[in-house]
Amino acid sequence: MSFRYPAGVVGAAVTPSGPYQNSTAPGIWSLAGQANFQAQSLWPTQGAFSPNQLWTWGQNNFGQLGLNNTTYYSSPNQVGVTVWLNFSGGQYHTVATRTNGTLWAWGQGSGGKLGLGNTTYYSSPKQVGALTTWLYVAAAKYFSLATKTDGTLWSWGNNGSGQLGIGVVSFGYSSPKQVSGTSWSKIANGQKHAVATQTNGTLWAWGLNTSGQLGLGDTTDRSTPVQIGALTTWSVVSAKFNQCLAVKTDGTLWAWGVNGNSQLGLGNSTNYSSPVQVGALTAWIQVSCGSYHTLALKTNGTLWSWGNNVGGQLGLGNTTAYNSPMQVGALTNWYDVSGGIRHSLSTKTDGTLWSWGRNGQGQLGLGNVTYFSSPKQVGALTTWIKISAGYRFSTATKSS
Repeated sequence: MSFRYPAGVVGAAVTPSGPYQNSTAPGIWSLAGQANFQAQSLWPTQGAFSPNQLWTWGQNNFGQLGLNNTTYYSSPNQVGVTVWLNFSGGQYHTVATRTNGTLWAWGQGSGGKLGLGNTTYYSSPKQVGALTTWLYVAAAKYFSLATKTDGTLWSWGNNGSGQLGIGVVSFGYSSPKQVSGTSWSKIANGQKHAVATQTNGTLWAWGLNTSGQLGLGDTTDRSTPVQIGALTTWSVVSAKFNQCLAVKTDGTLWAWGVNGNSQLGLGNSTNYSSPVQVGALTAWIQVSCGSYHTLALKTNGTLWSWGNNVGGQLGLGNTTAYNSPMQVGALTNWYDVSGGIRHSLSTKTDGTLWSWGRNGQGQLGLGNVTYFSSPKQVGALTTWIKISAGYRFSTATKSS
């Protein structure tokens, strides 16, 4: 991932000097520099955490928008307080952390995936326990993951395929359970599997493996984390449904798992049980899996997409499917991407928010339910920060 600073973004990648965790240097961090500070558990910020507003829109049948109702909204609506940090939209639920380190969840509670000790549905945010050390979160169809500031990893929800990574296969758990290890970094989860990096750059996976989505060269399920290969150069990971994509510190892009919609970008529709490089380029910096399509960014700020396109979710102005990366327009100022089931979100370096694809539940945030096959700006604000495309709803933060 690249990091935007108030001073702007420069064309060439640079590695800021000085204390990484407090750097305000302009530009894009180089992949090597990013890996270096992540290995030291140092994170770039703009000083202290700023209070961020959380906004949601789209499908809300289980209260997953957190607005204390089950009404669908086709435009962004603010969720409560302005202290949100990280968040993730699953199929019918949302998990988030606040700047004070607390963990919150809402929406459908089946299987215990809200972590609240029950299977009750909630239409407004509910705090998970009382701890103040939660950091990153990942929500999927059946379960949730979160890391703490001490590098530990926790999971909860359905566990029928061992996707919680706690060494057993069971119906599930409705409160967080610790996954072995204390050096977890990036986390992502698909329908019933998970993939994560550790601070040493290694890559791990566990859970359902019927399509080779664990990347271990077979189709055997695992109930505890297993390392994928021996490399220590993994930087960015993404998972959805039964596939995974990841970026290495050298800028190469890799894919594995189910590929029936050519969502792996490998020029075919063949499933792969081990990581396979997507093309030969070394300029990839971010990737996000949708359920049937994929979005990715290059270091030059260009946006690329491939896979299923029945709702125009590739942003290419048509509904044609593509089995290899295709550039979305000619702009070079794309900053962040997130793929939903058949819709896509992205921000630009100017802080604007864009969406495209299916829109039957208002998940594009454009005030209507019209499908769009090319990016459309959501409102006129230039303060959007982070995005997460859920099943048929969307979540984003903006500075207050």
